[in-house]
Amino acid sequence: MISAKQSMLQMLSVLPPVMLILGLIDAWVPREILMKYMGDNSGVMGVIIAMLIGSVAAGPMYAAFPFTSVLIKKGVRFSNIIIFMNAWCVTKISTLLFEFSALGYKFTIARLIIDLPAVIIMGYIVEKIVGKEEIKKLYNEKNN
Repeated sequence: MISAKQSMLQMLSVLPPVMLILGLIDAWVPREILMKYMGDNSGVMGVIIAMLIGSVAAGPMYAAFPFTSVLIKKGVRFSNIIIFMNAWCVTKISTLLFEFSALGYKFTIARLIIDLPAVIIMGYIVEKIVGKEEIKKLYNEKNN
């Protein structure tokens, strides 16, 4: 069983590199670029990029939250942020590799066939449920 001390040490070893990478992304990637490729008018391209970033990400889910904060600051569409977070949870390449070896390719492919559209649909559902006004407040708070 993992103790609280082990969990804390793991978190302390993961977060500093994540924060460093996020600082570099924040400084080096202009807002306009992320808005173009992942913003309100990004369409399918924004969804694909969000899925890819979430799928290749490494680390526990709590490492996704600071990254999400940067995405909000950069003006990424809210549904794409939710897609990114969902992809981080259920379509990570490292998880898929484990599933292939432990549970077999049939299970892994079946789960992936279900999860890929579900991740996208969930992004749009959450965006609708939260509503434009709440999302606008969230983005305004982050950019002030």
